[in-house]
Parts: sequence; C-alpha cells; structure tokens
Amino acid sequence: MHQFVDGEWLSGEEVTATNEEGEFERQPTTFRDRVEDDPDAEFPVEAGRYHLYVSYACPWAHRTLVTRALKGLEDAVSVDVVDPYRDEDGWQFTPGKAGCTPDTVNGFDYLREAYVAADPNYTGRVTVPVLWDKREGTIVNNESREIMRMLDTAFDDLATRDVDLYPEGYRDDVDRIIDEIYEPINNGVYRAGFADTQEAYERSVGALFDALDRWEGVLGAQRYLAGDRLTEADVAMFTTLIRFDDVYHTHFKCNRRKVSEYPNLWNYLRELYQLPGVARTVNMDHIREHYYTTHPDVNPKRIVAVGPDHDFAAPHDRDRLPGGPPEAFAGASADD
Repeated sequence: MHQFVDGEWLSGEEVTATNEEGEFERQPTTFRDRVEDDPDAEFPVEAGRYHLYVSYACPWAHRTLVTRALKGLEDAVSVDVVDPYRDEDGWQFTPGKAGCTPDTVNGFDYLREAYVAADPNYTGRVTVPVLWDKREGTIVNNESREIMRMLDTAFDDLATRDVDLYPEGYRDDVDRIIDEIYEPINNGVYRAGFADTQEAYERSVGALFDALDRWEGVLGAQRYLAGDRLTEADVAMFTTLIRFDDVYHTHFKCNRRKVSEYPNLWNYLRELYQLPGVARTVNMDHIREHYYTTHPDVNPKRIVAVGPDHDFAAPHDRDRLPGGPPEAFAGASADD
C-alpha cells in the first residue's frame, strides 16, 4: 500500500488492507482538528482562509463538495481537484487534464507533499478530502464526516444560502442514520469489492443489500432519510448511490441489483442530484476512470466500463411525499 512511515513515502504495488477473515478494513483518519465559529479558537472561521483538496472520484471527498454547494460556500472555501488516476506516487495535481486543477495554494505536485508539510513525521495513507489552513500552512482535518459538519455548522455565517443540514430536533436521528448507513452501505461497497475470500464478500454483499432494501422501504413513506427535512444523512447517502450503478455494481461485484431498480431510492437519488449546485459536483468520467484504473488487484487490465447511461436529471416522484427542499432553493435551478 502506498503510504508514509515516519515521513518516508513507501510505494509499490497497491494492496488493500484486509483482516485474517479476508474483510477490508479502512484505516482511521489522522488530522482531527476543528474550525470553530469562535474568534479565540485555534482555527477560527474566516472567509478565504480554508481550502479543500478533493477528488471528484472519491465519495468521501464528494460529501464535502456537496455540502459546500448546498450551503453556497464556494466563495468562502476554495477547492483544488486531483487527478482521478492514483499511481504509486498517490494523488497528483495534473492541471492539463479535464476537470483537474493545479495546487493553487502551495504549488505541490502531489497531495502527499501537503501531509508532510503538516507533519514531517507523518505515518499513514494520503487521503481526500483535506481541509487546509492557508494562514497556518497545515492540515486541519481529513475526516470527511467532520469536514461536512464543520461546513454545515461552523461556516454557517459565511453561507450564501440559508440551508441547515443539521437542524435542531433532527440531530440525534441524523447522527444515528449516518452511523447506520456507514458500515453496510458507504463502506459496505468497499468491503465487498476488496474482500479476499468468498465468505467475506458474500457477508458484505448481503449486509449491503439488506440495508438498501430497508431504506427503499423507509423512502416509500418519507421524503428523506431523517423524515421531511434534507440533512447531512442524505448527503452521506447520495455520494454512494450516485456511484453505485456505474462502478460499485460492476467493479465491486455489488450486482444483486442496481439502484435504478429500486423505485424509491432511484427517485430519491434524482431529487438530490437536481438540488441547486449538486450536479456540478458530479464528474462521472473521473469516477469511472478512478475506480476501474486504480485498483489493479480488482481490475488488472484497467478496462473502464462504458455504462450505464443514466439520466439523473429526469423527473422524479418525490413531491408526492410531505416535506421538500429548503426554502432557500425556491426559484433556483439545478445549475445555480
């Protein structure tokens, strides 16, 4: 596995981490500081001070992009995008490639340079997203769930849209649901795709589709995961569902059925995609290239599947249920 050990970059054939039973185990993130809406905090909220390093291909990074778009934080928090293909040198900045950018903050060629700039003795993987502090020249946080929460709450005064994804009265449910969908669904697709044994694969696929079946039923009776309000839980679900038919179904062998074969999940997915700003965060070319070319142990010939060709902008039926998008979206189009 490509990673740092005591500040030294170790490259070689990329191998996913599995336990003795052949089950994929995700390494924990390391940088866990917080941006706070407090002028005396170590990392206080300031417009233009913080920067996101992301990959359009990564569902964890995608969570932060969707939250940033829904809140209207584009001017407050800048973004750079790495190449979807990740080789033995890790995530790279290739500005000549469609959809990619240079590192506009530090001029790094590789994202790993940001990690050792923040901690010269860093040990661990180089992952996205990264929330970077331009003033202090360091990483604040690389845990997607925590960055999503910070953008939603701490940065609220800088948002151009009055959108609350962690509303009072829903918070316990939102936290519970994010926990509930993480292991079987968000991480479950990886547990299936990177399993080293038939038994581990079948356990993961079974848990994945049991969970999808359950939420299909829930979404038949309510508009969003936590009820009638759009929340962070929906953002966390969206970034897995949008990738499901294109990569997880085929590449990770999650092929019991497609999301598009679930009426409620499919219409729910299209409603989320059509919220203002969300479509601009979805780059299916990057998603396909990354998954099919970056995991040689799963797809050694690196042939990129060409389908399916879904129309996420097609009409949905979610208006039949109580609730709906925040009032701040009234009159806005999907391109706004």
